Amino acid sequence: MFGLPGGMEWVILAIIALLVFGGSRLANAGKNAGKAIREFKEETSSLKKSDPPPAVAPAPPAEPEGVVHEGEIVPDEKDKGQRA
Repeated sequence: MFGLPGGMEWVILAIIALLVFGGSRLANAGKNAGKAIREFKEETSSLKKSDPPPAVAPAPPAEPEGVVHEGEIVPDEKDKGQRA
């Protein structure tokens, strides 16, 4: 029963708006809407241009020397000198 207005309904709505608000107010409203849309497009395009490329995942940090993990066999200092 109630749907979106068609062609003739839009014309009637435009005539009513023109009578209520006047021509100069509607022209200014249209101009301001156009400016707002233009600024929005400029800002979104500048954000897209300024986005850095996706960063590559950083390499895991190197383990410091002398770290012993559970179950790892570590030679004694005496053994290092004899085997070298």
